[in-house]
Amino acid sequence: MPTSRTARPIPVAARVNRFSYAIRNIVTEAKAVEARGMRVRYLNIGDPVAFGFQTPLHLVEAATRAMRDGHNGYLPSAGIPEAREAVAADYRSRGVAMTAERVLITTGTSEAIDLALNALVDEGDEVLVPSPTYPLYTAVMAKINAQPRYYRTDPDREWQPDIEHLRSLITPRTRVLVIIDPNNPTGAVYPPPVRRAMLALAEEHNLTIVADEVYGELGFDGPVPLLGTIDPDAPIISLSSLSKAYLAPGWRTGWLTVSATPRLDDALAAMRKLADGRLCSPGPMQYAVAAALNGDRSHQVAFRAALAERARITTESLNAIPGISCVAPRAAFYAMPAVSLPPGRTDEDYVLALLRETGILCVYGSGFGVAPERGTFRIVFLANPKELESIYADIGAFTRDYLQRDHR
Repeated sequence: MPTSRTARPIPVAARVNRFSYAIRNIVTEAKAVEARGMRVRYLNIGDPVAFGFQTPLHLVEAATRAMRDGHNGYLPSAGIPEAREAVAADYRSRGVAMTAERVLITTGTSEAIDLALNALVDEGDEVLVPSPTYPLYTAVMAKINAQPRYYRTDPDREWQPDIEHLRSLITPRTRVLVIIDPNNPTGAVYPPPVRRAMLALAEEHNLTIVADEVYGELGFDGPVPLLGTIDPDAPIISLSSLSKAYLAPGWRTGWLTVSATPRLDDALAAMRKLADGRLCSPGPMQYAVAAALNGDRSHQVAFRAALAERARITTESLNAIPGISCVAPRAAFYAMPAVSLPPGRTDEDYVLALLRETGILCVYGSGFGVAPERGTFRIVFLANPKELESIYADIGAFTRDYLQRDHR
């Protein structure tokens, strides 16, 4: 055996340095704050279960029954037939032609994003993503060395996409248009004319649409129609999961569907090939998909009402703070307020100061692709109403002091 060892560190792949996921990265600083004895109030991750919302019992029973019945081995890489057919039937009931053969069960929507982008995008290709965006899209693109092209959404128009700006970004290397509707991180819902305009633009330039519809059943005015209802022939890969509307984020059970157009047959084959390489998504939880989609959804009525109340408190409380503005969310459990920053300060400066002085953990907007000087930050408003009121009172007191400081 060698008697001496080198002190040189083992190198890591360069792609890791390109990979960033702000929603989780900021937790490192939160743990440092906790180590100093301060309680941290986590408003960074959209996990309803962490705030007391319970997974519906009939889903738990279905997953438990599967384990007890011995369904603990490997499953088909595309997912069990019962789950795929349940997803297809749900899409058909909501107005989109779908067969089980064009459904893949995935390890949450996160894996669906990874499969779709890896199947569609080569190194150096471009993907259109909204600004602000859900940062996993750009993290995956960094990993595969693809290029994000951020299209503006406008807070003065309830965070609606700027179609002309979107059009101006398209180049011969553009492959995919990502549409997150209802939107994370802004809580926006896109009206039919905006959706039609985006579909028309994708058609004009032969782009595949990746439609992130995981919050579709959490519109405060009721479920939001699937994008595929507008044009059944559009090349749409739709993503969703049990995580949010069915209150089971830790189960990591999601799906993607591929619209009926033959134009996407090769993409479907590519995603299935990639899925084969990871064997299968978590097994027993797949047996809850049919229970979720075919069973009682009454929990969603109460959940939407609870979210709408929290959204109202959030919007009213934040807009009452001098220096902060907040567009009212229309779905999900996120808001994207903006603070008027002092010269030379960034959104990350503000968020880190808020965390260190109050223990309130949000995520800075530049982690979602927004310019840091705009002062945006994302809030998860799943906490109970009284706690939210206390949190917003603390944000108000902190912000009033922060904006009066000498930041030279």
